[in-house]
Amino acid sequence: MAQLSDSIEQFIKELMCDDAHIELRRNELAQHFGCAPSQINYVLATRFSVDHGYIIESRRGGGGYVRIMRMQEREEGNLLESLLERVGNSVDEETANAIITHLTDLKLVTANEAALMRSAVSRNALALPISAKDVLRAAVLRNMLIQVFRNIEGGEQK
Repeated sequence: MAQLSDSIEQFIKELMCDDAHIELRRNELAQHFGCAPSQINYVLATRFSVDHGYIIESRRGGGGYVRIMRMQEREEGNLLESLLERVGNSVDEETANAIITHLTDLKLVTANEAALMRSAVSRNALALPISAKDVLRAAVLRNMLIQVFRNIEGGEQK
């Protein structure tokens, strides 16, 4: 299953290339890969989420489509708002790591900074009951995101 998901993800990313958005038909894509449309839904939900820098719009039915839009790098304010909204009051480690990877992909943080951020939100760093870990992780990640964007505004980015 992982190989199929990887193939679908790569195919969509190649279709997007330098485009900010694309429109696909879920059934046609499923037919192309010989899988169920639910597999396409899974890839879209796990690999093309806000955490990964994408926004998905879809319309179901006969003329339905899936529109995948890449968040624009130049809209730092909108990106920050979207990321903070996604983090909310509680975030799991996997989602936090996806957000950090997205910041690295956009070159908003260096690989070393991303490693530090991952350490700060890892389950090993948060010695609390599981329910409290996600709340603390969200607070820590929110503060780091705000600082990253403050650094950009102040021209302190490396």
